[in-house]
Amino acid sequence: MLEIRHLETLSAIRDAGSMQEAAERLHVTQSALSHQLRDLEVRLKTPLLNRRTRPARMTTAALRILALADVVLPQIKATERELQQLAAGKTGRLHLAIDCHSCFQWLMPALDGFRREWPDVELDLSAAFSFAPLPALVRGDLDVVITSDPQEIDAVEYLPLFRYELVLAVAATNPLAQHKYIEAEQLAEQVLITYPVERQRLDVFTAFLDPAGVEPAALRKAELTPIIAQLVAGQRGVAALPNWALTEYLDQGWLHICHLGQQGVWRTLYAAMRSEDIEADYLQAFMKQARDTCFRTLTGIKAARH
Repeated sequence: MLEIRHLETLSAIRDAGSMQEAAERLHVTQSALSHQLRDLEVRLKTPLLNRRTRPARMTTAALRILALADVVLPQIKATERELQQLAAGKTGRLHLAIDCHSCFQWLMPALDGFRREWPDVELDLSAAFSFAPLPALVRGDLDVVITSDPQEIDAVEYLPLFRYELVLAVAATNPLAQHKYIEAEQLAEQVLITYPVERQRLDVFTAFLDPAGVEPAALRKAELTPIIAQLVAGQRGVAALPNWALTEYLDQGWLHICHLGQQGVWRTLYAAMRSEDIEADYLQAFMKQARDTCFRTLTGIKAARH
């Protein structure tokens, strides 16, 4: 029964102090404003102005409506401003999840740079290791998912960030360290250290071991890349990791890397977005910032075709 225009009418009458001034603020005639007010009183079956007083005073019912107007009207105006900014590409929401344990190395500086350029965009970051991120993207809970495992989903597009090689990290004293590349069968006697995610989300299985029908001697899981590097250096196993994630450990002489197969295993890291949002200025700016940061800070990566 109550409409936004009714809230605006009573607010204007209160703020202006007279019907004439309120009509001017609302860009209507005083007669039209009086008619609108009487129509509302009929609808509500209660008077809103005590017309016996000079000037007319608001009734208890009108004051109750004004209390609502003081809450609702500012929220409407704020939302309208946000929608205008959104339409102009100046603001938005970037709720992002990463499906890659080692991505923090480049993502955090990329987000810092993005935040400086787009301070009005709402940022949120979560690790997608305990939930399925792509369905959350489709539902609208997320806006971007960083993944190397694209799946065909309606209304989701994958923008490539860069290509990287998946390599095997071994201790410098491991006999495998003498090989430039290894075959899958050579891992049959090795303990394979992996991140704690499902087997089907680990590229070392899907792209290397499973096609050859090879199982490692045992599996060991660790949450963080530095811990995995320490375990490998201590001869506790071997690990397949992105080449760029191992640079700092190679410089320290702890580890040696072997290519997986003679051709190597190359993967592409993507930013998944909803098709309807992909042209938003701030999302395009995030992609540029992410790519610039990656190629400035990571070694061993290649540009991916769009």
